Amino acid sequence: MSEAPSISTGKRAAFQVMAGGSAGFLEVCLMQPLDVVKTRMQLQCTPAATALSSEATYNGVIDCFVKMHRQEGVLSFWKGLLPPILAETPKRAIKFLVFEQTKPLFQFGSPTPTPLTFSLAGLTAGTLEAIAVNPFEVVKVAQQADRQKKTASSFSVARDIINRDGFGRRGLLKGVTATIGRNGTFNMVYFGFYHSVKNIVPQYKDETLEFLRKVIIGFTSGTLACFINIPFDVAKSRIQGPQPVANQIKYHGTFRSIGIVYREEGFRALYKGLVPKIMRLGPGGAIMLLAFDYVYEYLLANHS
Repeated sequence: MSEAPSISTGKRAAFQVMAGGSAGFLEVCLMQPLDVVKTRMQLQCTPAATALSSEATYNGVIDCFVKMHRQEGVLSFWKGLLPPILAETPKRAIKFLVFEQTKPLFQFGSPTPTPLTFSLAGLTAGTLEAIAVNPFEVVKVAQQADRQKKTASSFSVARDIINRDGFGRRGLLKGVTATIGRNGTFNMVYFGFYHSVKNIVPQYKDETLEFLRKVIIGFTSGTLACFINIPFDVAKSRIQGPQPVANQIKYHGTFRSIGIVYREEGFRALYKGLVPKIMRLGPGGAIMLLAFDYVYEYLLANHS
């Protein structure tokens, strides 16, 4: 990627934030349906589902898509879209800024960053990122869990949550430890694997092959991270989503919720939503790389 030599550091950073935000916006809009399906599958409790009609249960990704389209319409696939859009730019700014700034702290005397350096910096970045986005996640999950054809707006859902439960651990901070577990472990594995392998696998002089090399490493990193962090994601959805019995809080506490899911539904239930999660990360990562490069190059060429 060529950069204008005269551009200031601050302006280059601003362009990167703008490009990252644009890439995140595009990725969220295109891949949101898979996120909705993932959340619906994670919220479905196996014992309770057996008492429901076949139309109320989801038997896999395709079945979930078909039933949502038939029962709620095509717009249901974009439920809860506004919260991640609003959170995307600050989320990515926090993630990459913290990751780059904390790497030197975790070199522990080594002249160059090590896999442990990348992992610990990624864990730190994911932890702070999770705290920042958790309120948006609470609103998003509430919207995605709503099976009505016409759902309330993000602002009205947020207002209802604040009026009913406040800003604390029962309100917009609900499930924050599970979000930290999800984002922290994901970024720990992703950054640790991606940067370590990228430095080992030889680079290509051909731009297309080099781009494909990075996409493949990124997809593999994201897939591994999904396998590690999805139990936290399931716990987060159960804590932030509607409880099985009204006025009774069954899921609270990250590891307690993981334990309940494991005891009542089995080990496989901790990996609910894994397929749509991986389906989103693969093409979603490629979309973000392409969008980031295109927007960044455009800003450098036209606004330097």
